[in-house]
Amino acid sequence: MRRLGTMLIAALAVTTSAYAQLVDEFNPPRANCCLADAAKNLADQLLDWNQLGRYRAANIELKKQPPDPQRVVFMGDSITDGWRLAEYFPGKPYVNRGISGQTTPQMLVRMYPDVIDLMPKVFVILAGTNDIARNTGPQTLEMIEQNFMAMTELAQAHNIKVVLCAVMPISDYPALNPQPSAGRGGGPVLIRRKQTEIRPSADILKLNAWLKDYAAKVHAVYADYFAATVDEKGWLKETISGDGLHPNPQGYALMAPVVEAAIQQALQR
Repeated sequence: MRRLGTMLIAALAVTTSAYAQLVDEFNPPRANCCLADAAKNLADQLLDWNQLGRYRAANIELKKQPPDPQRVVFMGDSITDGWRLAEYFPGKPYVNRGISGQTTPQMLVRMYPDVIDLMPKVFVILAGTNDIARNTGPQTLEMIEQNFMAMTELAQAHNIKVVLCAVMPISDYPALNPQPSAGRGGGPVLIRRKQTEIRPSADILKLNAWLKDYAAKVHAVYADYFAATVDEKGWLKETISGDGLHPNPQGYALMAPVVEAAIQQALQR
């Protein structure tokens, strides 16, 4: 707890220094209610930074069953985590191992318990958008590429076919970013940052170009979600997302045939 307290003090010091200036009015951002609960949540996250415990019980149960020769494991972040695979691929032995917010270094650590030990025929990986957004700190493009390479090589070393998915586009349509309005106390309501500021489209395009080229080199299959969901402006189609990042049911409906074709292609190799 002493170490946790030191970390919290350091974080407060950084925050304070970032706004170290006098203001005309005192209007701090709204705080969460329970500091003790927040500290405990942070401590719990630090104890399982890679979230190996998320699917531990489910993996134990799945391994009790005979291996399915058509099993496919989907690894990813919130876009995969929120995908109800049974609805879009009825009757298919597709296993979801997405975790919201994760980056490629976290997924790399999960490769053995959440993918290899489940003995799938195909491994589908959709990742990278949170790396670009710096969810677990800044990374170079090469660092992200190396994580993809490590996961691909681990899968292929265990005779698992690999499907590398393109990072999806993002969008900042006006309807998704309303103008500030007065809160109950008369102060402005905090508005989330635009997706293009957090995940620059140029970075997405660079990573996708590498993924496509790398897939061809290592005999993996490239699933082009980007092409299936991008509009003429280069953004995520406005009607298939509520926040410019996560697909809604219509978005998943566009993604499903893309990945199903990639899976079938991988199985035939």
